Parts: sequence; structure tokens; C-alpha cells
Amino acid sequence: MATYKKRGYKPKTKEEIQDVQEQESTTAEVFSTLDESASRTERWVSKNQNYILGLIGVIAVGVLGYLAYNQFVQVPKESDAANELYYPQQYFDQALASTVAKDSLFTLSLEGADGKYGFLDIIEAYPGTKAANLATYSAGMAYLNMNKYQEAIAYLEDFSSDDAILAALAKGALGDAFMQLGQPSDALGYYESAARHKPNDYTTPKFLHKAGVTALEMGDKAKAASYFERIKEEYPDSDRAQNIDAFLGMAKSGS
Repeated sequence: MATYKKRGYKPKTKEEIQDVQEQESTTAEVFSTLDESASRTERWVSKNQNYILGLIGVIAVGVLGYLAYNQFVQVPKESDAANELYYPQQYFDQALASTVAKDSLFTLSLEGADGKYGFLDIIEAYPGTKAANLATYSAGMAYLNMNKYQEAIAYLEDFSSDDAILAALAKGALGDAFMQLGQPSDALGYYESAARHKPNDYTTPKFLHKAGVTALEMGDKAKAASYFERIKEEYPDSDRAQNIDAFLGMAKSGS
């Protein structure tokens, strides 16, 4: 059993002397091992220093290249794309507000005019930018309003966003397109997805209602009633809640 020894204590017995010698030997072995490991590491570093320096150089060049690309290519590209987006967006907004020549205005928003880019040009010329992503959404909505549902689906499926409102609207628009194509099952899936996306007082009741109406048309009254009840209970102040009792009555009749 080890005993505590005060500083300056000198071993007296044979056993104590042997114990001290063993401890000193063990300590020496430890330091010897550490020295050998350090020497091997130093030899490995010395032998491979060109490889190590090359690897560090590659990483540094990669980081600097990324920073330079982002600063001198991507940032100006984003700015140019955003500026180009302003022109077709005006035609798109005019089309939404107009009661005549809507398709012509939507076409101008898609294809551009007078040497200015349309949504389709921006998507092609500025891939990977935020403006191109927004142009993809707007193109899909333009085609939807022009009753070109396959084209609308193609672009809306390419659009991506985490925004609570815009992402839900895109999913809901996909539901509308599939509904117009006579595919209510697909439409219902998108309406449900739109309603689940970051619940809020605007898009959630809107797409719960569409999901309920679609389920009702498909003959699934129980599912329809569950959506209408959610609107009544969770979103009583929404526009969709105004006549919700009538829809609930239809969903529960004969069920």
C-alpha cells in the first residue's frame, strides 16, 4: 500500500529505496516513450512536409476562391438578376389586376419585351440566384393563370422556399393545377402539404378549406369534416370560417 511521504523525505529501508527506484524507472520509461513518439512525429512531418504544405495550400486556395467567387461573381450576379426581375414583374402584376388581355400580359411577363428579360430568360441566365428562384415561382403562377397546367406544375415543382407564405402558396398552386387536370388525389396531397407548412392565419385556413372541399368531392366526408372543424376551432376569425358551418353540415350529412 502506498504511503504519503513528506517533501524532503529520504527512504531509509531497503523496501523504500527499491520502491523509489521503481518509480523513477517507470517515470523514465514514460518520458522515453514520449520522446520516441515525438521523434517519430517529427520525422513523419519532415518526410511529408511537402504534402502537408500542399494540402494546406489547396485548402487555402479553395477558401480564397470561394470568397472571391462570392464577392466578385455571385454578389454582382444576384444584383443584376434582381434588377432584371423588376421588368417582368410589372407585367405580371398588371395581368393579375387586369380584366382584359390577361394572357397577353402574362406572356410578356414570361418572355419579356423591348429587349428586356422575362421570367424564363432570368431563370436561364441567372441560375442559382434568388431572383431566378422567384422567377420560377412567378412563371409557374403565370402558366397557372393561363390554364397551362402542365407547364405550371413543371415550374412550381422547381421552386423552393422556406418562407411561411410563399412556399405554402406554391404548394397550394400545385394543388390547383392538379385539380384542374382532374387529379383530385394529387391535389389533396398538395393542399394538405400547404396547410401543414408553417401554420399561420392566412395560408393555413385557406388550404385546409381547399383540402376539405376536395375531400368532400372525393366522397371522404370524415376527412373533409376534420379539416372544416380545424378551421372553426383554430382559425375562427379567418375568412374561411365565415360559412364553415355550412361546409361542416355537408361533410356530416349522411355520415
